[in-house]
Amino acid sequence: MSFKRDKKEEEDGGGNPFQNIEKTTVLQEARIFNETSVNPRKCTPILTKLLYMLNQGEQLSTKEATDVFFAMTKLFQSKDVILRRLVYLGIKELSSVADDVIIVTSSLTKDMTGKEDMYRAAAIRALCSITDATMLQAIERYMKQAIVDRNPAVSSAALVSSLHMTRFAPEVVKRWVNEAQEAVNSDSIMVQYHALGLLYHIRKSDRLAVTKLVGRLTRMSLKSPYAVCMLIRIAAKLIEEEGADSNSPYFQYIESCFRHKSEMVVYEAAHAIVNLERTTSRELAQAISVLQLFCSAPKPTLRFAAVRTLNQVAITHPAAVTACNLDLETLITDSNRSIATLAITTLLKTGAESSVDRLMKQIATFVSEISDEFKVVVVQAIRALALKFPRKHSVLMNFLSAMLRDEGGLEYKASIADTIITIIEDNPEAKETGLAHLCEFIEDCEHASLAVRILNLLGREGPKTKQPSRYIRFIYNRVILECPSIRAAAVSAMAQFGASCPDLLENIQVLLARCQMDSDDEVRDRATYYSYILNTNDKGLYNTYILEPLQVSVPVLEKLLKEYSESNTKEPFDIKTVPVAPIQKPDEHELKQKSEGMLISSGPAKAAPVSREDNFAEKLSQIPDIQALGPLFRSSDVVELTESETEYVVRCVKHCYARHLVLQFDCLNTLNDQLLENVRVQLDPSEDFAIIREIPCEKLPYNETGTAYVILRFPEDDFPNTLGTFGAVLKFVVKDCDPATGLPDVDEGYDDEYMLEDLEVTLGDQIQKVNKANWAASWEEAANTFYEMEDTYALSSMGSLEEAVTNIVKFLGLQPAERTDKVPKGKTTHTLLLAGIFRGGIEILVQAKLALADGVTMQLTVRSQDERISELITSVVG
Repeated sequence: MSFKRDKKEEEDGGGNPFQNIEKTTVLQEARIFNETSVNPRKCTPILTKLLYMLNQGEQLSTKEATDVFFAMTKLFQSKDVILRRLVYLGIKELSSVADDVIIVTSSLTKDMTGKEDMYRAAAIRALCSITDATMLQAIERYMKQAIVDRNPAVSSAALVSSLHMTRFAPEVVKRWVNEAQEAVNSDSIMVQYHALGLLYHIRKSDRLAVTKLVGRLTRMSLKSPYAVCMLIRIAAKLIEEEGADSNSPYFQYIESCFRHKSEMVVYEAAHAIVNLERTTSRELAQAISVLQLFCSAPKPTLRFAAVRTLNQVAITHPAAVTACNLDLETLITDSNRSIATLAITTLLKTGAESSVDRLMKQIATFVSEISDEFKVVVVQAIRALALKFPRKHSVLMNFLSAMLRDEGGLEYKASIADTIITIIEDNPEAKETGLAHLCEFIEDCEHASLAVRILNLLGREGPKTKQPSRYIRFIYNRVILECPSIRAAAVSAMAQFGASCPDLLENIQVLLARCQMDSDDEVRDRATYYSYILNTNDKGLYNTYILEPLQVSVPVLEKLLKEYSESNTKEPFDIKTVPVAPIQKPDEHELKQKSEGMLISSGPAKAAPVSREDNFAEKLSQIPDIQALGPLFRSSDVVELTESETEYVVRCVKHCYARHLVLQFDCLNTLNDQLLENVRVQLDPSEDFAIIREIPCEKLPYNETGTAYVILRFPEDDFPNTLGTFGAVLKFVVKDCDPATGLPDVDEGYDDEYMLEDLEVTLGDQIQKVNKANWAASWEEAANTFYEMEDTYALSSMGSLEEAVTNIVKFLGLQPAERTDKVPKGKTTHTLLLAGIFRGGIEILVQAKLALADGVTMQLTVRSQDERISELITSVVG
């Protein structure tokens, strides 16, 4: 018996009728399908329940699915249109779970070719969902007829189903090109759109075929605005790939679409032009004018689309958007708060410093009325504004602090905290104010992950402020009032104050002693651990175990510890064998989304990003010769060894191990009439490098990427000779083949080769960047134990300190510490601090003192655990 939830629901006539259905009940009811005479009135609601249940994520076992499927096939006896269409849906849902689904092929083929138009389109979709590559030949003739059918629903169903079938039978679907081309001339707007989509998908790997397709379609007048939008996107992609300018016929076609009668097409054309990478201000002008007109359109969708696109353009071309500022100010009072939010954030990106206060007051009037998603957009705009106008940090911080006190979810509060942290890190003057706001926030913070993050920040930045003691109260309050994870983070933060501030050490020890009686073992263990280290009064231990956390790759550490525990060795575990955790570069797409102020989905939290090294290590460990080299230390960025338009495209990734270098060559064959075999790269390395093994790629068919490897051993003692330039030649056996099938014409091929660009092994390939939270303490500690080399250089080719810093960081491959990669404006001297780990776990610290005169003069001091590394770095720079 189901109960009504409240009176309102009763008045509305009840809630969801399928809310409390159970799988066993529905499967029991489905037995009615087996009755001799089909009763559509009884079968229809039962089949509807079954479909609802499957769409809600209910899983059926293979036996259950098969039983229901075969019972459902009995319903083909009925001529009831609604029941028959439900059967088609049921076939699609169960086709991936049930056994022997092909038994309904003949029934579906009959419906697909029959005279009942209500059946045909749905039958095609159901039939294609159960068809595999071996069965496709049997229905190929019917599919070709359906593609050119006069009924638009049938034609569209056939085209979309063909697109899905390219996943498992691309060669068969390619033979339907003529029918797809005929469908492009259809009067139906959806058929024309779907036909163009299928044609492009078939030809997208053939640049010449795509060029011909676009050239032909741009000369004819497509009736479907959806098809025109797709053609604009294809043309924009060709412009990007060819690096074309405004004189390109593709660009001119996109501009001509500004005069199209459909608003959708006009917007798509403007959107395409503003998103081209190499667009000039002159080329942007017409697109911006179109978007400006849309800002005053009566339709909210057009206003939203225009202001959202202008919001994105404001990141890269703020001057171009400034012309729309009056229209954007009008939109601040728009009844649609989404539009108002985007308008105000766009103004924040394009406005002058003098307008910041006025804009912030306008935001305050409606920020409480918008959803968390749009509040995040506002916060991202404020972040960009704070970086642009550092002197306005006080106004912006106060506004963000007020937003922190408002109601909101984790993602929204995290975005505000992120912004305050970014402002603190970028602007030293804002540090005290920002930390004070964050201290107030954690007093009432209900999100444990956010509180832990802020406590970590307080532990790192608090000791460097003028009055470190003021933060101790806020941190200790967390020990008294919060959950174990927050209490543990608070203990770690207090220990950092004790290690960095001698005058606070005694008080910190008292607080840590109290924490040793905590009910949670993690909190007790941390307090005991830190208390013991602080009692030693050894600054070296402070730096190693409190101020500088262990920076190792956790997945690799776990793997190596497991291997060590399973082995019978009596040797102690060496932490230096564990690769350093690489410093994560922010995901480019995510950064772009954030900077553009795009909406961020409020879904579940993302898993921690996997590093490049971890991704490659999994693949490389499956090759026995490479697995024997030990843990992967560093993987380089991709190096292009050919032009992207050549017949063979080769890219290289350099994988550095403790004593070996593995070169991974990813090769692409772009010739459809050739099959390559035994593909390898022949290197001409310097004498000191020894080639251990070459692992060729056995086969390289057309348009597939294959991988070949070369394993080299670094010179043992001569570190300067670990750098160099290698000649490289791609060698392979060619077999001519049929472009349609990809099968070779002959058994025997012939040897051929292809010259590649030289490959350079650099210093940065052998160094992993590490963050040094307390670089000065590490430098001081290294004075007694590390080998030091010093030299002075004249960097005459560099005209500014900023240019010199950028080039030094890039050349050495080390990580800047304490934000010294940012040169204050107007300075003529600057000190750059760098840190890293050389392969084999050798720590490196570098101090570069720069002075600007006629050129840049640099005094470089290198401290390393190995004298040869110090010599290597100073000699390479020289």
